[in-house]
Amino acid sequence: MKKVMISALLLLGQLSLWAQNNPTMTTTLPYREIPAYPESYSAESVVARMIDGLGFRFYWATEGLRPEDLAFRPSTEARTTEETIDHILGLSTMILNAMKNQINVRSGEETSALTFEVKRKKTLEILKEASDLLKQADTKLEDHKIMSQFGTNKSEWPFWNLINGPISDALWHVGQVVTFRRSSGNPFNSKANVLTGKVRE
Repeated sequence: MKKVMISALLLLGQLSLWAQNNPTMTTTLPYREIPAYPESYSAESVVARMIDGLGFRFYWATEGLRPEDLAFRPSTEARTTEETIDHILGLSTMILNAMKNQINVRSGEETSALTFEVKRKKTLEILKEASDLLKQADTKLEDHKIMSQFGTNKSEWPFWNLINGPISDALWHVGQVVTFRRSSGNPFNSKANVLTGKVRE
């Protein structure tokens, strides 16, 4: 009986360690499917839906990536898949900072030292938070802008630039991740339907 209890404790310890090293397995990540759309249209709800679409695409573009997928680059001049994901994380942070009226002090081009699993989780959670802020009743697009400061250089851009800048750019780069993973032999899950935002079972 004592041996059984020791074995059970060891197994629990191993499972706990595995869960800590695999954070996407222990929590439900947003954007496996797109949330239901609102009953009426507004500028804010339309942009929120764009971000939800970005989140859904990013979720499935990055689901099940292997180390060899993350290391893939189509040419010596191009980013690897993981470096592209770093860039999407930076762009997502810029989107959320605009919603919070916070200054960007990073360019969005930096390479992250975080693990892929943590970067993926952070990106999805950041996009969900930005979308949720846009859905609040008192949110007005004109009250939010991109604000950046790199050294002594400061810049401000209206919300328009968030749409054609970080949001559109992030969508562009998610498409690159999908292409890269196909090239490295691990294609996008065809059951994820980008029109409906649902997963075919």
